Amino acid sequence: MTHLQTFSPQPLDRRTLLQAVAAGAAGLAFPAWSQAAWPAKPVTLVVPFPAGGGTDAFARPMSAQFARLTEKQLIIDNKGGAGGTLGAGVAAKAAPDGYTLFMGAVHHTIAPSMYPKLDYDLERDFVPLILVAAVPQVLVVNPKKVPAANYAEFLAFVRKNPGKLNYGSAGGGTSHHLAGELFKLQTNTFLTHIPYRGAGPALQDLIAGNVDMMFDGLGSSAAHIKGGRIKALMVSGTKRNPAFPDVPCSTELGLPDYTVSTWYGVWAPKGTPADIQARAIEEIRRACQTDEAKLTWSNQGADFPNLAGAQFDGFIKSELAKWSKVVKASGAKLD
Repeated sequence: MTHLQTFSPQPLDRRTLLQAVAAGAAGLAFPAWSQAAWPAKPVTLVVPFPAGGGTDAFARPMSAQFARLTEKQLIIDNKGGAGGTLGAGVAAKAAPDGYTLFMGAVHHTIAPSMYPKLDYDLERDFVPLILVAAVPQVLVVNPKKVPAANYAEFLAFVRKNPGKLNYGSAGGGTSHHLAGELFKLQTNTFLTHIPYRGAGPALQDLIAGNVDMMFDGLGSSAAHIKGGRIKALMVSGTKRNPAFPDVPCSTELGLPDYTVSTWYGVWAPKGTPADIQARAIEEIRRACQTDEAKLTWSNQGADFPNLAGAQFDGFIKSELAKWSKVVKASGAKLD
């Protein structure tokens, strides 16, 4: 017969008891300590497009202000390709420790409707942190390639010459691509789509005259419009943009349903501790609300929506549903 040996608990002396209480208190205090400590080292921000595009136009100023306020670098890691999905896949597999964040865009709510097989799931693999910028889409042309002084002349030329003009995009399935497909659908016109590995290369080719036009985010086009290298014919939405008051909006040009904006937000890999998520939101919000960042946003015709956490998550869900409908209605496909 086997007998189980039993042990009677021995009373703790005062010193042992105090040590146990101190250890327990330290364990309870640890989450607050970790929250206060973040960031304790440089943070990598994966930007899934090449340098020079619309995402960079907000990521880099935000990074500079983040570093100034926290005294820790926010390192931009550009990983372009596949309409922004390649970099998203890389970020989704990063350690959920708060030291790798992901700056995605409207493109990532379009991608699930365009790519049959993604190696990540936006809702399953990421935690939405904060929406940092929103800019209207703008129709821009190379003035040496497109014989039109205004939108009316442009539309007349396109209708008389179907397929003659082409438009560059940041890649198949991006907002640049879908904005073009929606425009074709609503104006009953035909334009040839030329996909690039990011908005930056497409914009450079537009300036060089290698493509005729783009449906670009105002943020990346603004400086080139002001410099006269490209010409803006229409800005999306119901009102003119304060940064470009001479450019008519789509509603006044007879396209009341052409409301396309390019927005940018920050996510963390799923599993990132809640206290670090909260700190990241706080520090990114502070960076975007500095006077320097506000001026940058204003110069690019952008707003700081400041939607964070659950509000940002709800916005993402609405965008996923919206773009799914546009893809089906337009029949858009990857080139």
